[in-house]
Amino acid sequence: MLKQLLSTGRQNQRIAFFLLIAMHTAGVLGLYFEESRALFQSLTPFNLLLTAAIIFHFEEGKNIKYFIFIIFTFLFGFFIEVAGVKTGAIFGEYAYGPTLGFKLFDVPLIIGLNWAILIYITGIFSNKLSSSLWLRCTLGAAMMMVLDLLIEPVAIRFDFWQWAGSIIPVQNYLSWFLVAFLLHFIFQKLDFSKNNPLAIKLLIIEVAFFVSLNLI
Repeated sequence: MLKQLLSTGRQNQRIAFFLLIAMHTAGVLGLYFEESRALFQSLTPFNLLLTAAIIFHFEEGKNIKYFIFIIFTFLFGFFIEVAGVKTGAIFGEYAYGPTLGFKLFDVPLIIGLNWAILIYITGIFSNKLSSSLWLRCTLGAAMMMVLDLLIEPVAIRFDFWQWAGSIIPVQNYLSWFLVAFLLHFIFQKLDFSKNNPLAIKLLIIEVAFFVSLNLI
C-alpha cells in the first residue's frame, strides 16, 4: 500500500492534481468569507508544505543534483529575504506578518520553500518555450515577476507581509527579477531531468489562485 501511495504513476498524478485544485479552491473560498478567513490564514504554511511535498514528489529524475537544487534554493531564498528585511536595501522596506508561520530572523521559514516551488515550476515551463539557456533564465525570471505582481496585493491584504508606507517599490520587482534570474540559471545548470507532469499544472493553479483573490 505504501509503495502504491509513493508511486509517481498516472493514477497518483491525477489524484495529486485534483488535490491541488481542491486545496487552492478551498483557500480562495476560505479567505473570501470573513467567518473562515482567520482559520485559512493560519493554514497557509500547511498549504505550502503540502503543495511542496506533492510537486517535488513527482519529479521524474530525482538525483543528488535535484536535491541540491531544492536545498540551495530554499536557503538562498530564505537568507536573501533575511537580508532584505534587515537592511531594506534589496527589495525595499518591508516586514512579515504572522500569516506565514514560524519565523527565524524575522522571516518565515516557509518563504524559502516558496522560492523553491516557484523557481521549479516556472523553470520547467520556461524549458518548454526555448532551447536557449539565457532565454530560459530570462523567461523564468519574467514569469516570477508576473507572479509577484499577482501575489503582492494578496500578501498585503492577508498580512503575509507589509510594506513601509503601504507602497510597493519598483525596486522590489527589479530585485525579484534579478534574484529569480540567478536561481533560474542554477536550476538550468544543475543536471537533473526537470520533468514533472504536474509542474505546469501547478503554475496554472497558482496563477488562477492569485487572480481569483485579486478579483474578490
